[in-house]
Amino acid sequence: MKASLTLQEHHYELLKELLQHDDGTEGAAYLLCGNSFIISDPWDRQEHHKFISYAVEKVPDEDVVSQSQLHITWKTDSFVKTLKQAKIRGLTVAIIHSHSDLLAFSEQDDLNEPDLVDLAKNRNGLDTNLLSLILMPSGEMIGRLWVSRNKNIPLILIRIVGNAIRLHYPDRGKGIPSSILQRQALAFGESLNQDLSLLRVGIVGCGGTGSAVAMLLGRLGIGHIALFDKDVVEESNLNRLHGAFRDDVKQKLPKVQAIARSLLGLDVEVQTFQEWINEDICHEALKSCDIIFGCTDDHSGRLLLNRFAYYYATPVIDLGLALEVANDVGSLRFACADGRVTVLMPKHSCLLCHGVIDPVQARDENLKRIDPDEFERRKKEAYVLGEGNPSPAVVTFTTSVAIMAIEEFLHRLQGWRGENNAIANRVRKFTLTTDRNQGATYNPNCPICVNQDIWGLGDRDLFLEVL
Repeated sequence: MKASLTLQEHHYELLKELLQHDDGTEGAAYLLCGNSFIISDPWDRQEHHKFISYAVEKVPDEDVVSQSQLHITWKTDSFVKTLKQAKIRGLTVAIIHSHSDLLAFSEQDDLNEPDLVDLAKNRNGLDTNLLSLILMPSGEMIGRLWVSRNKNIPLILIRIVGNAIRLHYPDRGKGIPSSILQRQALAFGESLNQDLSLLRVGIVGCGGTGSAVAMLLGRLGIGHIALFDKDVVEESNLNRLHGAFRDDVKQKLPKVQAIARSLLGLDVEVQTFQEWINEDICHEALKSCDIIFGCTDDHSGRLLLNRFAYYYATPVIDLGLALEVANDVGSLRFACADGRVTVLMPKHSCLLCHGVIDPVQARDENLKRIDPDEFERRKKEAYVLGEGNPSPAVVTFTTSVAIMAIEEFLHRLQGWRGENNAIANRVRKFTLTTDRNQGATYNPNCPICVNQDIWGLGDRDLFLEVL
């Protein structure tokens, strides 16, 4: 079994505020975490328990018995109260404290924490686990998962996700440099290449934008890619589907296989899923991803990814392209040519608030998928929306939108644009040769991006609490 933690950026900043003191004394807090349990990671087939930060709880000042630059001790009253909260919400408790100069667990930590494990199991049940984390003045973090008083597992990765994406893992920056990516390292530094090689990235939708994203990620040095698309290659795809050929149309080759074939020979492990993403087989793979590119053009798929980004605090970069030909007689110009890249995660507005998703159309798409006969009956009676004419599509524009998405992804990992330059919603007006960083007005009743109760909640009895 392996374990990791996703820490929402605003929780990380709050922890630094609570734990880091001007006089160097150690501080402590609790972190309530959602659970994402993966029975079999699609790349290494290992069991993986991912934790997601849900809420930060301060250790009350009155509970602190003593503290110095070398230690902190506190009464367990607040720990028991936090365990009670965790039990009610189906969460896991993490204890986190600061060290001033040691990025490792001390002998005192090793002595004290097994007793807390026993207390947690006695209070919340024998299957209860306990996380333990250390925060350094530099912001670096390490952690471990206690599964019993005699056994703990080091966290393989701590992801901090927000306007910046920071990765903490053993020996970061000490990997073997890649000769293939040497010139990329000259631009971004060698640590980024190591980060990219560890990441698991999902691409949902393998058409014009999705195939371009896959080609770019493979060349950037991403180590693990999952491709999701139920469709096969059709003749109308060939003008924009990177990696597809005319023979693929004859053979009705799945799009995911066409793209995977084009990534052969690169240092990337590719897993393919020729399924709709709400199928059970896809849930484990989606949960295994550190970041997801949403390249689907259907409302139903977008609606699911929109929820996923907030329940699992997994960044979803959603891509869209709108091309509309002018109605002028004899005109060959565009009335609209807009590319869009929207980043979804807690503290970011969602696709519902941006007006990108039509819930009615999403409902009808779901009906067509699960009961096509009923869909056709309702369509005849005008109870559902039928399919319209195909939209215009040009490979240069779909590829350009893919590049916009990759640029945002790289900036959040490496910061190449400079501080405070993450763009949550970027629209490129191709006809005006301009980019616009467009915000969105939050719907105060939005059940997703305004409802902090679901941020980082993780696994529920129903996937994303959707029937």
